[in-house]
Amino acid sequence: MTQRDPGGGFVRVLGRLDVVALAFGAMIGFGWIVLTGGFLEDAGSLGSALAFVIGGVVVALVGLTYAELVSAMPAAGGEHNYALRALGSRPAFVTSWALVLGYVSVVAFEAVALPQTLLYLAPDMLAGKLWTVAGYDVYATWVAVGVGGAIVLTALNYVGVRPAAVFQTVAVLGLLAVGVLLTAGAVTGGSVANMEPLFTGGLSGVLLVLVATPFLFVGFDVIPQSAAEIDLPPKRIGSLLLVSVLMAIAWYVMVMLTVGSGLNDARLAGSELPTADAMASLWGSQAMGTVLVLGGVIGIVTSWNGFLIGASRLVFAMGSSGMLPRWFGRLHPRFGTPSNAVLLVGALSVLAPLFGREMLVWLSDAGSLSIVVAYLMVAVCFLVLRVREPDMPRPFRVPAGRTVGVAAIVLSLAVTVLFLPGMPAELDWPSEWVIVGGWALAGLVLVLRLPRVRAGVDAEERLTAVVRAPR
Repeated sequence: MTQRDPGGGFVRVLGRLDVVALAFGAMIGFGWIVLTGGFLEDAGSLGSALAFVIGGVVVALVGLTYAELVSAMPAAGGEHNYALRALGSRPAFVTSWALVLGYVSVVAFEAVALPQTLLYLAPDMLAGKLWTVAGYDVYATWVAVGVGGAIVLTALNYVGVRPAAVFQTVAVLGLLAVGVLLTAGAVTGGSVANMEPLFTGGLSGVLLVLVATPFLFVGFDVIPQSAAEIDLPPKRIGSLLLVSVLMAIAWYVMVMLTVGSGLNDARLAGSELPTADAMASLWGSQAMGTVLVLGGVIGIVTSWNGFLIGASRLVFAMGSSGMLPRWFGRLHPRFGTPSNAVLLVGALSVLAPLFGREMLVWLSDAGSLSIVVAYLMVAVCFLVLRVREPDMPRPFRVPAGRTVGVAAIVLSLAVTVLFLPGMPAELDWPSEWVIVGGWALAGLVLVLRLPRVRAGVDAEERLTAVVRAPR
């Protein structure tokens, strides 16, 4: 029997399998299809796998802080609630605003990735040239695929989280089947010789891959966003969050090693879609390459669907507290979904395909930086609440909490520095800095209009009261 969340009006309908499928599917998007070749060229097979292990450790440490916080505060909005209670209104806005960019960038990324993937299956699909962006031609048919996908997934999320969750679970099972086929192919047809050189580019190569991992691992945090719709004990929610992170680490390491075993250096350099070509090579069948591309399409829709859920709940929480217009904080009277927030995120994903293929790289890098900033803020919230509210009920309590919190902060800061000018993975000028800078400028305008409300258990109530008060 489902329960209605007394605070936000959401219906608790998500079970254990739904939660794991939601988070794991969100983390396994399209990046493993389109970016793997670049990772292997930058760092080598073992170097790229090592980068994902390191990135996974960083994310797992941050995930531990999330697991404790979501068990203590299982409400829609996740990070928004933690920062508001620990740091007050304006730091909470900074945290939420950064994360909204990260989530929306993933949703928009998938809207661009879908038509780009289908080009592998239908290379003659391009027709009706519209314009050129960053040296790449944008075609009407290509845009139509991305826009059509955005409309379908937005409609699915508009009518209820339960249909979206069922869709997610079925899709993730299909994705796992493709992973089993890729692993089996590597065991029977892979070559250790193809994996050489094991390391390319030394430390710089590993760092180049490492800075992309936040974008690829982001997704476990859609669990806190949808916590008000999960029908499980709070402690179990925290545990499942960590399970999803470990599953994602295993997936990405598997992809680096299996693709590395399927293509040598020369074939890797000449491949448009190395992951699919590796699958075809491992099985000696081009049809298996097509199967893997279909797995990539599944990954696109699972990530897209997961982040539509996460982003809309975060926007809903910001609207409910008065950080954004209250129109975004309304639930649909029939479907019980944050329908207005869903429409906003869906509309932004509709725009992304208009900018062409280069948006894949721009969104990946810009989104990664904003996600790491949000992770850093959550780790700070974790430590602050450990000190300020030591008696807060924490069904999932992290052992050696202060050590874990400090490590999460230090590692998040270290990854953030890698995006700065002069570093190995600096953001490109002007495209990526325009996305980050424009978002930051819009946030600055909004945060300066936001009343200062100090941290505390009742911070959201006090903020809402101040915002609603007549002026």
